[in-house]
Amino acid sequence: MGIDKDIQQVKFRNLHQKSAITLIYTLSWMREKTHAIFDAEAITPQQFNLLRILRGCFPQPLSTLQIRERMLEKMSDTSRIVDRLVLKGLAKKNICKNDKRLVDVSISTKGQKLLEKIDAYESKMDAIIGNLSQAEAKTLNNLLDKIRNSD
Repeated sequence: MGIDKDIQQVKFRNLHQKSAITLIYTLSWMREKTHAIFDAEAITPQQFNLLRILRGCFPQPLSTLQIRERMLEKMSDTSRIVDRLVLKGLAKKNICKNDKRLVDVSISTKGQKLLEKIDAYESKMDAIIGNLSQAEAKTLNNLLDKIRNSD
């Protein structure tokens, strides 16, 4: 099935428009597929992304600015997401030792355990694009990189 049938549209301005619409539609489709996993653990995809960032640099804390630079969705309100994770006990905030105006954020033990639990879903998440071969996945990654580097 192609995008034409998925959105019931056969005419596109050109192939570039069709590609852009296909990318947007596919992103939405992928979010829908992962939604159940995050809902089961009572976190949002943005909270999951932030926890993964913190786990990746653990035990080194990061400032909210550093976290924002690494977020998949740059429009996310990083401070608000951090505050919600702190309330859930999944992250910790401390005043930065080098600059009292900044806040250092790190993942808590509870946050690490939650990510370990979600790691059990890795094969389910990988299966979302599992119908691509390794070579196709590599080509897709290269094409997506090329799109972002067109500025």
